[in-house]
Amino acid sequence: MRYNSIRVLMAGASLLASSAAMAQQAPTASPDNETVPDIIVTAQNRAESVQNVPIAISVISGDTLKSQGVTDFTSVAKVSPALQVTSDTTNTRVSVRGIGTLSNNEAQDQSVAVNVDGEYINRPTILNAAIFDLERVEVLRGPQGTLYGRNSTAGAVNFITRKPGDAFRVNGSVSYGNYNAVIAEGGVDVPLGDVGAFRVSGTYSYHDGYIYSPNTPISLPQFQSNDGGHRSGNDNTWGVRGSLRLEPLAGLEINASVEHDEMHIIPAVQAYQDLNAAGGCSASGFVEVGPITPGVQCVPQNTNFLSKINRGNYDMPLTGVGKFDQESTAFRGRVAYNFGPATLTYTGGYRETSNTGFNSLAPAYAFSNYGASVKTQSHELRLNGEEGRFKWQFGGFYFKELQNTNGGLYSPFIGPPGNTKGSYITYPVHPTNSQNYSAFGQAEYGFTDQLTAVGGVRYTKDTRSATFFNYGFVFNSGYVELTGTPSVAVPLHYSGDKITWLGGLNYKPNADTLIYGKVSTGYKGGGFDGSGATFRPESNTAYEGGLKLNYGPSSHNTFNLAGFYYDYKDLQNDVLLNNVTGAQTFNAGNATVWGVEAESTIRLSPRDTFTASFNYLHARYDTFIASYSVLDTTNPGNAALSTAENANLKGNRLPQAPQVVIGVGYDHVFDLGPAGRLTARAYSRFKSDYYLDFYNYRDSRQTAFTQTDLSIEYKPANGKYGLQVFARNLENIRPLVYSSYVAAGTDDIYVWQFGAPRTYGARLSIDF
Repeated sequence: MRYNSIRVLMAGASLLASSAAMAQQAPTASPDNETVPDIIVTAQNRAESVQNVPIAISVISGDTLKSQGVTDFTSVAKVSPALQVTSDTTNTRVSVRGIGTLSNNEAQDQSVAVNVDGEYINRPTILNAAIFDLERVEVLRGPQGTLYGRNSTAGAVNFITRKPGDAFRVNGSVSYGNYNAVIAEGGVDVPLGDVGAFRVSGTYSYHDGYIYSPNTPISLPQFQSNDGGHRSGNDNTWGVRGSLRLEPLAGLEINASVEHDEMHIIPAVQAYQDLNAAGGCSASGFVEVGPITPGVQCVPQNTNFLSKINRGNYDMPLTGVGKFDQESTAFRGRVAYNFGPATLTYTGGYRETSNTGFNSLAPAYAFSNYGASVKTQSHELRLNGEEGRFKWQFGGFYFKELQNTNGGLYSPFIGPPGNTKGSYITYPVHPTNSQNYSAFGQAEYGFTDQLTAVGGVRYTKDTRSATFFNYGFVFNSGYVELTGTPSVAVPLHYSGDKITWLGGLNYKPNADTLIYGKVSTGYKGGGFDGSGATFRPESNTAYEGGLKLNYGPSSHNTFNLAGFYYDYKDLQNDVLLNNVTGAQTFNAGNATVWGVEAESTIRLSPRDTFTASFNYLHARYDTFIASYSVLDTTNPGNAALSTAENANLKGNRLPQAPQVVIGVGYDHVFDLGPAGRLTARAYSRFKSDYYLDFYNYRDSRQTAFTQTDLSIEYKPANGKYGLQVFARNLENIRPLVYSSYVAAGTDDIYVWQFGAPRTYGARLSIDF
């Protein structure tokens, strides 16, 4: 097989190296008289070289993010091989090493802990907020249950914003490319004497829609605002942040920021296939799954509709393109006081987010949103100390989240003859209150200068409460916000707690080598779904060992190797069985996940840097009794009324889990003498095939692909400005990022969404 050959060849190359060119943030090649600094991270709540941290971690610098055009969470994935980030219209999905959350459920959390300067962010829609003016991003792979708590079963992603500097400084950049893409970003540092500094920064991002739909939507009054638009998947985002750094006393440091960002976008419409029109159960590729039940119950196990879709040009739903408007305001602060024997640190954040609009859904629905709000606050108090060979930290964490949704699934075609109003099929209102309390501690003790033991424990308590209201089916309602008394009110409550722990040994035979091994546990809280049913927490016991090595002249080259084995229990997965109830969450049973990751940076010369990464992942369900959503010929065109069949999906691959991910990059600096320098960069990433659903349907499979980025940048000798031209995704591959088979009501359809196409342009930057 062609791709098997590629895997073998690239795997051999990966023995030389690994570390996603931009992901592990290799030092850019530089002139002979420049040194390559250590990459400093705070993954363990203290500043230390990334090569001394016994965690598989990728670090992406702010300069790399800007040069790669990373302005949102979704685009971070292209510079971090183990991180998979996709978007389903307005929801962001994150997975690390094959573990993630595919749900929109108000009472379900993400499996990856995401923090911005210590502020914990949990909701998929909020993860779409602009990511700008960053110092770096840290992607921690594997459970981080001791220091980061529950909801870090897969790992953690830390966004660290740029802090105010000591001198007056101005920096900024603006780029323009195809699809009328404009990205502008900048900031100003203003010193406040000896006491600190202030920084204000901002960003603006825009591009035309990546998808063209040739058809014209229906012209009912409620959708005339679309004005016949044929493009979707655009970007129109801006944000501003003010940051303050104060050092009023020796040992006391205060960092505070306020941030506001807004999105006003047209979500990408979904491509779809009407399975009834395609012949239903008699169509090629359908498999019967209910042979004992009268009639025929089938699923599209081996259909081949996806291959016929033009991924940039397809019909929109009859309700046209949607719209999404979101505003988010956040306040963050960190106060640290070093009083000698220890440092006491408080980190807190408060955020309010609201969004409105609607998503058009295939074939002719709209999901309205008359105001969804999320209010969160997080607080952590931590004490760190070090004495001789003993390092320790302990503290407490509190998180509170208040959510509310107001909108429903609407059809313009259900109503009296000749109607122009339409009806709501379901209209849920789900105010949900979630709280988390935890206490943690971690300590390290050096038996010798070379051998250190580490241990940690965390206790977590989760509570959730809600009353799920639903107006149900409302005939001839019109496309309006519903008020009054809902027809259904279901009070719900969940409470659970968990102890997670970490134990390991670190061995440093010399200053350039770290060998580590550890066992750790992770935990994601349980909750309840739209049907009112509760689901259990999911947990992970992880075994990991690794090597971090600096070698070569002045130890400028690195080679990192990690192997891991996960024993996952009670994985939470969602399936749409009924369009009135919505998605239901089930505990999938158990899964085994194991893999190997290698990464290397080789400085071939003072002006040449080679980077490469190799990730192999085996992620399969051991036991998983799942419910099928079936097309039922007993109830033609009314599959939702049939009994969903059950099946054991043992052996199926986890979603968003490519077995092989390879990255290879090369930087070369052309020294132009007094005229400056020219830096050429090339980076290519390969992903083997993966599924977007746990059923492993053929039409939910993304085949293996490669994407390549090229750029060349000129900077004068003083380095005060730069001009870059770039091309990203040269192959113009638009990978599958969302897929779902829906058998609900009168519709049996397959829907898909795809990634960004080839983009190119130029970027001008300044730094004074």
